Amino acid sequence: MGQSLIDLVNISKSFDGTMVLDDLNLSVKENTFVTLLGPSGCGKTTTLRIIGGFEKADTGKVIFDGTEINDLPPNKRQLNTVFQKYAPFPHMSIADNIAFGLKIKNKSKAYIDDIIPLEKRTEYQDILDEKNKQDRKY
Repeated sequence: MGQSLIDLVNISKSFDGTMVLDDLNLSVKENTFVTLLGPSGCGKTTTLRIIGGFEKADTGKVIFDGTEINDLPPNKRQLNTVFQKYAPFPHMSIADNIAFGLKIKNKSKAYIDDIIPLEKRTEYQDILDEKNKQDRKY
């Protein structure tokens, strides 16, 4: 397997005296797919927020590609974050939301068009519109 890309070393985090992460150790190897599963409140989102730099761990180290990044702000990390809300920018189409991060990384229009084919853009938007309709019912 590839070399370690992300390492969480002895990560602990509590909120208002409640321990959410207690001495977590996790190693994510390059070119692997990882899923965090667990019940509500077990620390999945907190772990991702710590990796992304949106939350500070009480103790421990976040290491990315061999470099500790605990004090590096989110915009300086070579990571992308997709938040639990399906549309981080509700004023933009789903294709524009997907393309946004690629544009920030200076990817060409041809590259973006290859990633998000025109024929799929309408399909993606239809799915989002249906989801929005369902959300408004409740």
